[in-house]
Amino acid sequence: MVKADSEQKLYTRMRLWEFPDQYIVEPTNGSSGSCLAISREDGSMKLIDELQQSNSVQVPKIRTIFGVIGMLKLLAGSYLLVITERECVGSYLGHPIFKVSSLKVLPCDHSLKNSTAEQKKMEGEFSGLINVAERASGLFFSYDTNLTLSAQRLHDLGDESKLLPLWRQADPRFLWNNYMLEVLIDNKLDPYLLPVIQGNILISYFQAAIGKDIIDVTLIARRCTRRTGTRMWRRGADSDGYVANFVESEQIVQLNGYTASFVQVRGSIPLLWEQIVDLTYKPKFEIVKLDEAPRVAERHFLDLRKKYGSVLAVDLVNQHGSEGRLSEKFASAMQHIVNDDVRYLHFDFHRICGHVHFERLSILYDQIVDFLTKNRYLLLNEKGEKVEEQLGVVRTNCIDCLDRTNVTQSMIGRNMLECQLRRLGVFGGDETISSHPNFDENFKIMWANHGDDISIQYSGTPALKGDFVRCGQRTVQGILKDGWNALMRYYLNNFRDGTKQDAIDLLQGHYIVSVNRDMTPPSQKGGLEAIASIRLALSLVFTGFFFATMSLRQVGTDVRHLLFAVMWAALSLVIATFVRANGRIFCNRPRLHQPRR
Repeated sequence: MVKADSEQKLYTRMRLWEFPDQYIVEPTNGSSGSCLAISREDGSMKLIDELQQSNSVQVPKIRTIFGVIGMLKLLAGSYLLVITERECVGSYLGHPIFKVSSLKVLPCDHSLKNSTAEQKKMEGEFSGLINVAERASGLFFSYDTNLTLSAQRLHDLGDESKLLPLWRQADPRFLWNNYMLEVLIDNKLDPYLLPVIQGNILISYFQAAIGKDIIDVTLIARRCTRRTGTRMWRRGADSDGYVANFVESEQIVQLNGYTASFVQVRGSIPLLWEQIVDLTYKPKFEIVKLDEAPRVAERHFLDLRKKYGSVLAVDLVNQHGSEGRLSEKFASAMQHIVNDDVRYLHFDFHRICGHVHFERLSILYDQIVDFLTKNRYLLLNEKGEKVEEQLGVVRTNCIDCLDRTNVTQSMIGRNMLECQLRRLGVFGGDETISSHPNFDENFKIMWANHGDDISIQYSGTPALKGDFVRCGQRTVQGILKDGWNALMRYYLNNFRDGTKQDAIDLLQGHYIVSVNRDMTPPSQKGGLEAIASIRLALSLVFTGFFFATMSLRQVGTDVRHLLFAVMWAALSLVIATFVRANGRIFCNRPRLHQPRR
């Protein structure tokens, strides 16, 4: 890969000076570049040749930082996000990859003192959402290579593009801080413009020895930012065809100078549909604007065709119940799209594989092997020359695109890796990954970790069915763990993810705060809604059932206790019914209703 000019190199280590009136970022990695000064009054930026002497008697706070993520502007203040701790977690095509271990939000909000009380209140609420970023997990970056592009797209970059700064090479779909970099871009601060991959660039890496050959295997996931969010709050597609939980997964093997790469994608069913959180375990699927379904699906697959070539859509949802109705609409929309370059295949995962017989996915593989054989994978020889090219992609979905999808993608990835190793002469004709226990175990762990991290980003818990991916079979411990994670998903969906969704929308620029917007606070509700909370409701329910149980135990001594038991049980049911019917009173609903256009 052609190297960028030295003046375009990213600063890898900096010293942050916190003065009363400004922040100053000073490069300390041997570079003679200019310092960056950021006003704490309004967030304005400028380059300075050297540190300026401060008139304040206060000693400035100094800390080491490893990158500037970007800046967000709210009503009265701006907020600078910087990386305060990093961890090297592996490499991508020979370049070191770092994980953000800790980041810090630095307020530039001194002008807030001139704002109205209402603006100060709203600023506080919005800045609280920004602080959610400090707890963000799964953020990755590189100073040397473009993590947003697969090995094939990196190889196909023109020489002129390879000389551009990394942020200009980046695919905006996978650039987590795309919106936050805009201020730095406007100020032409290329050495400070560090691309960060959204939520997960999941680097799962291992080495294995097979005979005399040492094999490096890497698995990377790139999460799309176009319709990003949490599980129940982001479903389906938007009107432009961008879908929720869209993830590009790339499996790379390096051996004796050869590099092979295979890309798969996952994403929500590309229709306008949603699940309104209402405290039920599985809220009803609501299809919105059914007449627009063919157009939305067509836009989605047209975009996939442009970026990946041929597409095979594998739909894993149930054929019955509410999932079946959604799948039926998907299949109907696909009738207008299917052609020589776009195929659709339905595979009822639960009916065929049940909850334990995942080895039956071989039935699915037999149905798609012709597509995989025809569309191949990327293969580069020792000279970096392209020997094979991937011409198409398998797009897999279930409802969440988490659990069933990850099991299926790991199966496809396993078979493609075996094909690559046979091509490179490492495996014989009938040899498989399972023939090498250490290699097999590492491969399973890699894909299980991959699925867990994607799931944590979208649902808040590790993936279900992960024991099969990790161990090759379903286990009692895995089934119990799935039950616990399912309960945790229910809790997070209903009582935590609304606020998290607000924070994501703010950080990604899907909602832009403006002083011209109506800043009237939400209307105050009276009566029960004014004091209602999930803790109060659940406390009343459990209290009712407790007294009902105690009364039933004493029925033998006094028949009146039977009446009390019935009364307490009825009261509990009434409260539970009211909570279910009015669930959204108690849920953390997103308050950001005006998306960026």
